[in-house]
Amino acid sequence: MSRVRLEGFAFLAAFIACVPAANWLIGNWGTFCVPNGPCLIPVAPGPNGAITAPSGVLMIGAALVLRDLVQRRLGKGWSIAAIAVGAALSAFIAPPALVLASAAAFLFSELADFAVYTPLQRRGLVRAVLLSSMAGLVVDSVVFLYLAFNSLDYLGGQIIGKAWMVLASLPVMYWLRRRDERLGLQPA
Repeated sequence: MSRVRLEGFAFLAAFIACVPAANWLIGNWGTFCVPNGPCLIPVAPGPNGAITAPSGVLMIGAALVLRDLVQRRLGKGWSIAAIAVGAALSAFIAPPALVLASAAAFLFSELADFAVYTPLQRRGLVRAVLLSSMAGLVVDSVVFLYLAFNSLDYLGGQIIGKAWMVLASLPVMYWLRRRDERLGLQPA
């Protein structure tokens, strides 16, 4: 098996692992856990204390980037299949009250990511990952919060928390693009 495909399957496994990790984090890890609600983490300073978000935002931000890498290494078909598996897994793992919100947010955010990444990927990996992930994280945040809580109260924190993960990935994307160029590897 080629290096490109091996990396692709590693990215695919990491992408799929983000779903149970996000669900575990949201219910078990944070600086404060709301009774019968999410565990929260600070994501930025705010005017009245820290801006917080459910801790699962860390994994959702990572999932958006990993989906792009699955597509880069394995192609569009694998990427769409990964989105479907991720949405189904999200529905299966999510707490009963959040099944629809979790699955819909995952599905629509990853499709938004796909729609933005696909035309941009050949013009620059770093730009494509940044812009597609930003589109996906906004869609994920709005859909999840609206369907789960009929409220956008945590919208700022959700967007900031996911954006931190995307921004943290950009040096790796830059390195990966440079390495691919040096080795003559082409995106799938």
